[in-house]
Amino acid sequence: MIDHMEEYHRMDWWGIPFMGFWVIAVWLVFVIIAFLVYKDAERRGMNGPLWFILIVIPWVGIFFLIIYLIIREEKIPATQKSAETILDERYVKGEITKEEYQRMKKDLGGNKVE
Repeated sequence: MIDHMEEYHRMDWWGIPFMGFWVIAVWLVFVIIAFLVYKDAERRGMNGPLWFILIVIPWVGIFFLIIYLIIREEKIPATQKSAETILDERYVKGEITKEEYQRMKKDLGGNKVE
């Protein structure tokens, strides 16, 4: 009986039983992945906090992570500018000359060159 009690009370790192350590480690991995998904979702204009909550739930989070990875490619942020738009803005601001503008526009494959 004493041996069983000693084994029961044996603690590993930080006073946490060995199995408890692994549960905490797995949960921390979920938290890190959820944070990365949160940042990615925010950058893509999606609901970051919602995806964080769905991913941080252990085991169910794996399912939602797979769903997120499938649907995230379909969302394109409206704030991304095309190379031609950036080039037009630089020309309007006077950052590049007309010749540079025409050359760069041609390099981009634009058919219309003023």
